[in-house]
Amino acid sequence: MSRTLRAILMVALLASCGGGNFSAPRNLDNACSILKQRPTYMSAFRQAERRWGVQPHVLMAMIYQESKFIGNARTPYRYVLGVLPMGRQSSAYGYAQALDATWDEYRKATRKYGARRDRIDDATDFMGWYMTQTRERNGIALSDARAQYLAYHEGHTGYRRASYNAKPWLLRVAGEVGARSITYEQQLASCRVRGR
Repeated sequence: MSRTLRAILMVALLASCGGGNFSAPRNLDNACSILKQRPTYMSAFRQAERRWGVQPHVLMAMIYQESKFIGNARTPYRYVLGVLPMGRQSSAYGYAQALDATWDEYRKATRKYGARRDRIDDATDFMGWYMTQTRERNGIALSDARAQYLAYHEGHTGYRRASYNAKPWLLRVAGEVGARSITYEQQLASCRVRGR
């Protein structure tokens, strides 16, 4: 076999092994740093903003809380007797931690049948779609990251029933999402990012 043919086969083999960079960016407390490391994120955020009206800092705060920007994030396993794995806690997957049924509903509603939860552009589009529905169903402003997160976590019906009030830990986390959104907004205003 010639060297050229071997080199082509090696490149093809390596290309087929990986799907993407699913690791988290460094320094997740700095929006400018995140976007400097992952320039494609900003174009995904801007695209979701144009389509759904959700601003990048809100999307970033939600993604931070859901997956810490890890594209193939999954929920932990459940264990029987503390040692035997019994499946994952839920079907949540990807940047947005979208559940199987909700993701299928999104793909059907938007006709984006090839959308994948581990692609940032699809995940941000999904979040924009869901948050727009939250605004329509529950009257929550797209800029209200705290309330949007509560509805995202509890679902539209759960939010209407105020199920989050029985979960002090969730109220605390939602407050953190709201605060992170404000921090990211201030940081993004101070740095010049591409992808508009």
